[in-house]
Amino acid sequence: MAQRSLAERDQAVIWHPYTQMQTAAAPIPIVRGEGVHLIAEDGTKYLDAISSWWVNIHGHAHPYIAEKVAEQLRTLEHVIFAGFTHPTAVELAERLLAILPDNQKRVFYSDNGSTAVEVALKMCFQYWSNSGQPRTKVIAFHDSYHGDTFGAMAVSARSAFTKPFEQFLFDVEFIDLPNAENITRLKEQLSAFSFQLSAFIFEPLVQGAGGMNMYEAKYLDELLMHCKKEGILTIADEVMTGFGRTGKLFASDHLTQQPDLMCFSKGITGGTMALGVTTCAGKIYDAFLSDDKLKTLFHGHSFTANPVTCSAALASLDLLLKPETIADISRIEESHRSFAARIAKHPKVRTIRQTGTILAMEWETGDNTSYFNSLRDDLYNFFLREGIILRPLGNIIYIMAPYCITNDQLKYIYQKIEQALEQF
Repeated sequence: MAQRSLAERDQAVIWHPYTQMQTAAAPIPIVRGEGVHLIAEDGTKYLDAISSWWVNIHGHAHPYIAEKVAEQLRTLEHVIFAGFTHPTAVELAERLLAILPDNQKRVFYSDNGSTAVEVALKMCFQYWSNSGQPRTKVIAFHDSYHGDTFGAMAVSARSAFTKPFEQFLFDVEFIDLPNAENITRLKEQLSAFSFQLSAFIFEPLVQGAGGMNMYEAKYLDELLMHCKKEGILTIADEVMTGFGRTGKLFASDHLTQQPDLMCFSKGITGGTMALGVTTCAGKIYDAFLSDDKLKTLFHGHSFTANPVTCSAALASLDLLLKPETIADISRIEESHRSFAARIAKHPKVRTIRQTGTILAMEWETGDNTSYFNSLRDDLYNFFLREGIILRPLGNIIYIMAPYCITNDQLKYIYQKIEQALEQF
């Protein structure tokens, strides 16, 4: 009996995310990672130009992170985090707070980006409840995406992804991304609901899954200033934009205003292990301090602050803060800027936009931008044949590569994008 391939074994037992399993092609079996490359079972090397869903910021199988994780595994693999603590959780919290906006005072650990958002929302709702003035409405942007758990879905744009669950989602008011023309109207919208609003949640400067939509820091600053005036709590969802993606350590570093809460995941461990973090200002934490046990934040996860995961995050931070990594971020930013200028006027480029190391271009198809645009599969398969992993959002191609990518590797991706522009 012939031995089944890894892909065949997968198809017999696994249900993949965001995948219509009846029509999907067999998954590509990856057996090894090395720097910017993923290596398949048959030896094919793929350039991971999207950092495997935006998580891998230093390259695959990084030896420094691997060694730190191995050291931790030989010391302490896990301990309950209710009533106990351990060195890596404390050190990670200390180091994060030292580089975040200075109003952030407390760190709450969870498991991933969605749960980091869930925690932030629960903190906001209970902040108002503990204060004796419950507020139940949230403001978010159109085209936002904050995760796939129920609270995170509720504050994400209504779409095909949320449609089966809409009757279960709580009340959210959606507003447009701010710009010079609409900023006054948006502030008026915030004021109209201010007495009901628990929080305003936003992806700072770049909306990820919603289409890599980008907007200016100065208008977000105006909204945050207005929220502060109206007493509305603000949540910066930095799950994607954190840890260097926007050219600064955090997208919020582009702002003059400081959010009340911040959410992190993805790049926090260098893509090594799953970790969610929610940080908050002192006033949020203080609202839960009481002799009344009912004012406790009743939220936790079995693997909260897992020591091995925290050790991976500490190792990733070591690498991120090296001068060489900061220089690589600037180098990628400049490379993207030059490429964008070169192809901006191509007739098939509807728009091209960039923030830091994130470059996105919208293909002109004659149709509106859509996640389900038929061009998506043609482009995805074209780049795979050329040894590049680019996962288009409909007719939007984006590059979000690990910071160790070389200029030659970037040039190769650019060349293949130009080739695709002529072919599709």
